[in-house]
Amino acid sequence: MTTTCRIDSHPILPTAPRAPVPFSWQGRALTAGEGETIAAALFANGIRTFGHHHKDGSPQGIFCANGQCAQCLVLADGRPVKACMVRVRPGMQVEPLDGLPELPPAAPHPPRAGTIREVAVPVLIIGGGPAGLSAAAELGRLGIETLLVDDKHRLGGKLVLQTHRFFGSVEAVWAGRRGIDIATLLEEQVRAHPSVSVWLNSTALAVFSDGKVGVLRGDEYVLVRPEVLLVATGAREKSLVFPGNTLPGVYGAGAFQTLVNRDLIRPARRLFIVGGGNVGLIAGYHALQAGITVVGLVEAMAECGGYKVHKDKLVRMGVPVYTRHTIVRANGRDEVESVTVAAVDEQFRPVPGTERTFACDTVLIAVGLDPVDELYRRARAFGMRAFVAGDAEEIAEASAAIFSGRIAGREVARALGHPVDEVPEEWRHMAGILKSKPGAVTPECPPQAEEGVFPVFHCTQEIPCNPCTAACLHGLIRIDPGDIRRTPRFTPRNEQGRRCGGCERCVAHCPGLAITLVDFRRDPYFPTVTIPYEFLKDTIRTGDMVTVLDTTGHELGEAVVQDLRIHESNDRTLLVRVRAPKAIATRIAGIRVQQPEEGMPEARYVPRMRDDAILCRCNRVTAGEVRELIRRGYRDLNQIKAVTGAGMGACGGKTCGTLMLRLLREEGVAPEEVTPTTLRPLFIEVELARFAGAVWEPPGGAGSAAESAGGKEGAGDA
Repeated sequence: MTTTCRIDSHPILPTAPRAPVPFSWQGRALTAGEGETIAAALFANGIRTFGHHHKDGSPQGIFCANGQCAQCLVLADGRPVKACMVRVRPGMQVEPLDGLPELPPAAPHPPRAGTIREVAVPVLIIGGGPAGLSAAAELGRLGIETLLVDDKHRLGGKLVLQTHRFFGSVEAVWAGRRGIDIATLLEEQVRAHPSVSVWLNSTALAVFSDGKVGVLRGDEYVLVRPEVLLVATGAREKSLVFPGNTLPGVYGAGAFQTLVNRDLIRPARRLFIVGGGNVGLIAGYHALQAGITVVGLVEAMAECGGYKVHKDKLVRMGVPVYTRHTIVRANGRDEVESVTVAAVDEQFRPVPGTERTFACDTVLIAVGLDPVDELYRRARAFGMRAFVAGDAEEIAEASAAIFSGRIAGREVARALGHPVDEVPEEWRHMAGILKSKPGAVTPECPPQAEEGVFPVFHCTQEIPCNPCTAACLHGLIRIDPGDIRRTPRFTPRNEQGRRCGGCERCVAHCPGLAITLVDFRRDPYFPTVTIPYEFLKDTIRTGDMVTVLDTTGHELGEAVVQDLRIHESNDRTLLVRVRAPKAIATRIAGIRVQQPEEGMPEARYVPRMRDDAILCRCNRVTAGEVRELIRRGYRDLNQIKAVTGAGMGACGGKTCGTLMLRLLREEGVAPEEVTPTTLRPLFIEVELARFAGAVWEPPGGAGSAAESAGGKEGAGDA
């Protein structure tokens, strides 16, 4: 990529230009947007190789975009920093990290050790995502003094990356609103309570045996002693081992959504997705909205594990989904150029002869999440009163994290002896519903009516969701209030005799874009069908002939666009009205966005390269090296780590630890035979000078380390 990759228009997000910030890359003058990280600025300028590994010279680029690994290390004003966490300053000189960084010259007069401040608080919450914010709001409502720390420059966690509407309960978790807006609502709730203090740009480094938590707050290292600790640190993405898995252009869905939805950077032209859970399916939809071609998606299971409405939304927009398939390898010399996939057998092994290669420049890995619960486990081991909420407790949807945070806040209050009622049983019932996996799928039965106006539901799977019931002004759409996982039902007439008036609110409010409205009133032979559409308005016009598809992406024919509407109650969803033959009207579920040829494989097959796949990205340890030790009888992960170096890199085994356990399972080793690895005392890398209270000053007094780490704005108390 050699041209600017900024997103200058988006159907959901505002795209006002940012003030330019000059910086340099390898001596070449470039421009960042104000507040951009180094990684975002480099991607915006078409650069995604940030350096080369010292061991074998392999190209390095972004991987997690969350500060958890060290794949994106660069030199900023002579200092090695994580490009995804450090924001560009005017005049910053950025260089690739080729090999190991060199220590800066020792100062003739090193700074003196300072005093380490200690802070005592009744409650410390680590993590400002949906669970942490919801818990803080509940504690704030009760007037309990609470300190909330988060390592980002704004609150919201992954909510700030979610442009789609949320499923769940309208009453309990704002279902029907977009994640980006829920983040704002939760932050407003928290900041409305004076008993809650917020530290942004603040990283929890460790939990110690004396009950203190080490927090790096900008420049300052602070010891926080809570009476009760609540860990709401979310989850980290799992990865896969395959040849080419460390090429620039291979990264997780979280990194992709950060670049696209937070930084407004288009990091790919042609994207291929591995993994059919909600994370991968939603990321594919976000890519389409950003103008990125989604070449395809593979899922090893017989069905995608995410919500069926998410998968249906992708396929009817023109994205091919290959179930019972897996990635064989990513191809490219210095970055991704194509991907090779294959069908799998019952043991999930690639079937020879089924390989296909697709041209793409990015491979997005979305194969599940692991809880980030190390701080909680350490606190419990030290006998602290500690609670956990959200994905750090159990992987589920963000709506479930919001509600579990609320419950955790109530439990923390009771642990402090606050006179508050026990958690209501209905709360726990709702929490169980929100955490539930996708349920049964029933066959779609389009209505047979050929008169009047009525909604058609294209959601046939039991999932927790009820915004359509709240949207209908006459109460004609009903879902069992005791279990919102039931599919919706339409009643033609309510108790007062009111019928559907065709207001289209249900179409505009459905999170899955799974409701259309069919209106026979003007023309019984060519009724009007209203379809939700969340792409730029200039991509479709009145009078256009569009291809309409059914729920599962099968082409039904062509239809003429009659008009475009934005409903007064809608939330940035365009309503497209098409005129269609009555034979297909009730089966229409969407409009093709991407042409079929975009998902066609190449005529050639790129053979598997001989080099083994990388298991440990930090130290470039191959899966073959680890597998050989397992076959020689190694069962202690600490021994494997000592021999190979896997897990001893900068990330502390956050990615390869799970992969090593998977290798052991593949080799037939029972879990009870495995000795787990010893956790590091510190969960995030930090300069040792911080523990002495010393402050590093960049050459020439270019600013503080906190500014390098993202600036101090918002880092103060709420």
